[in-house]
Amino acid sequence: MVWDFMHVCVGTQKICAVCVTSVSEEYPVDPADAFSVVPRWLLNPQRQSQKKFIGNVLQHFSELHPWRRSRPDFVKLSGLLLASSFAWYLGYIFAAHVPQESLSTSIAYLQDIGKKPVLKAPLPKRQKCDHWSPCSPGSYAYRVLSGGGKEKLAKICFEDELLISEEKGNVGRGINIAIVNYETGELTSANFFDMWEGDHSEEMVAFIENAPQGSLLFMVTHDDGSARLKSNAKKLVEALGSKEIQNMKFRSSWVFIAAKGFKLPDDIEREKINHSDSKKNRYNGWPAEIQIEGCIPRNLM
Repeated sequence: MVWDFMHVCVGTQKICAVCVTSVSEEYPVDPADAFSVVPRWLLNPQRQSQKKFIGNVLQHFSELHPWRRSRPDFVKLSGLLLASSFAWYLGYIFAAHVPQESLSTSIAYLQDIGKKPVLKAPLPKRQKCDHWSPCSPGSYAYRVLSGGGKEKLAKICFEDELLISEEKGNVGRGINIAIVNYETGELTSANFFDMWEGDHSEEMVAFIENAPQGSLLFMVTHDDGSARLKSNAKKLVEALGSKEIQNMKFRSSWVFIAAKGFKLPDDIEREKINHSDSKKNRYNGWPAEIQIEGCIPRNLM
């Protein structure tokens, strides 16, 4: 009879178990009692050396029944044991010399085979002054953001350069103004004029009047820009095209761009205002910040 000596699980330096799956009709064994004929040392090979284990197996199977002493069966059993030993040795060598990291990588790679590839959309390219869409090559990009409360300070960005900002340390309470040379795109001057303390309205008038012809002017408020703003200053800004300067109130958020010596297109965003309202204010005592952005063509002069 040939036992379907099934298989031996080969791991790292140990054989997991021996399973008896069938016997011949001549020497029937109840499958439920199959392991009763296998000695305990056969089921626990890890407690003994490989050489001793193989010797015990050969001796045991030669003594169990007369048919097991037949030469063909003995040769088959010996071949099976030799193959099992060789497999055990190969498993030992493999586990001892292959790095654990390589095994993990290989297993992960095999698991990924057959999976559908995940397509990821590329990150959008950042535009000048954080625009959603780029300006044409023949245009200047701008973005003007008013202050919000006491903590969020005003910003003026032109061609991806901050002209006035907290980072540059040149932003302050009141009205902030940056003057840019239209032809070169370079900053000419920048300053802020406090409209809460002191008399800075006339200084602002002089600053605007001294701006050269062919200049872009960017104006934005932080905190309050109206308390000490005089009427002559309002008229000067109104003459530059502002429609909201006369409506400025206490702590109104206001942004405005103007041109001196040439005319800006009617279709670009030039001005916006947001008044303080105790029922609608985003911040305690201050309205939400506002902004304007767009593209100014370079061929206006």
